[in-house]
Amino acid sequence: MLAMQIHEMGQNLELAEVPIPVPIRDEIQIKVEAVGINFADILICEGKYQEKPDLPFSPGMEVCGHVTGLGPDCHDFGLGDRVVGFGSHGGLAEYTTLPQDQCLCISDKLTDVEAAGFLVAYGTSHLALSHRAKLQSKENLLVLGSSGGVGRTAVEIGSLMGANVIAAASNETKLQEAKRSGARHLINTETDDLLTKVKDLGGADVVYDPVGGHMFKQALRATNPEGRIIPIGFASGDVPSIPANILLVKNLTVIGCYWGGYLKFAPGIIKGGLYELFGWFEEGHIKPLVKDVFSLEDANLALAKLKARKAIGKVVVRISDNG
Repeated sequence: MLAMQIHEMGQNLELAEVPIPVPIRDEIQIKVEAVGINFADILICEGKYQEKPDLPFSPGMEVCGHVTGLGPDCHDFGLGDRVVGFGSHGGLAEYTTLPQDQCLCISDKLTDVEAAGFLVAYGTSHLALSHRAKLQSKENLLVLGSSGGVGRTAVEIGSLMGANVIAAASNETKLQEAKRSGARHLINTETDDLLTKVKDLGGADVVYDPVGGHMFKQALRATNPEGRIIPIGFASGDVPSIPANILLVKNLTVIGCYWGGYLKFAPGIIKGGLYELFGWFEEGHIKPLVKDVFSLEDANLALAKLKARKAIGKVVVRISDNG
């Protein structure tokens, strides 16, 4: 099969012909149709992620495809089932294998491209806002990076949960997408003072931050007493230090949220959240957005677009021989 692999950390992926992986134990083999690209894929290619696979390997954490093989202990799926799955790597290839408990059958209403970008973005935002922060109706939710893969889903889900969503992004095009996704208030981080704008809107009760850097520091100061701050990621490349004195004086809570980690210690929470999200999709309450679709051979361009923070919605690689 063909796969895009990294042979040296920090270098571009290379197209290679490699053996098709064989499912063992409770794994399923998936013929990959599309792959969702995440910021974590960039980190794993740079050797900065918490998991470091042996070289060479194919990045790609979330996939959509069809089951083409079953391990001897796999009983939850059948050949031909259409599935989505999540793993630490291996997705940017024509075939991959994943444990069955990291996969779900999906509705035909989701296209391959939509499904490939669904799990991480929607799953992360649902877990963060519902399970971790326990967002309440009418609370002020500030979403940084509000038009990106996870940020946009936080706007959608926060609005659906009844929050007053304040969307922050770096240009008007991104802000208009956040508005279409349910944001009530818009802040242009290139021209507006985030701290002043958020305070004028009554402060933030919950902050959802996939960006980090100086934006996190401003958002922290704009948070109301007993507010909750959720660092989701650090797309800016700057992991901020959190001043304990501000947490103390304002009685703030910083909430860690690593969606993939729940697969290891509480997978039921992950699956329960996804089933609720799929239900919301079926009912028309949420709508995945994928504007940038690349072929397998152009996977480096997909990673570069995400790293440059130019994407609106999810970035997806469509395996080229599937049309």
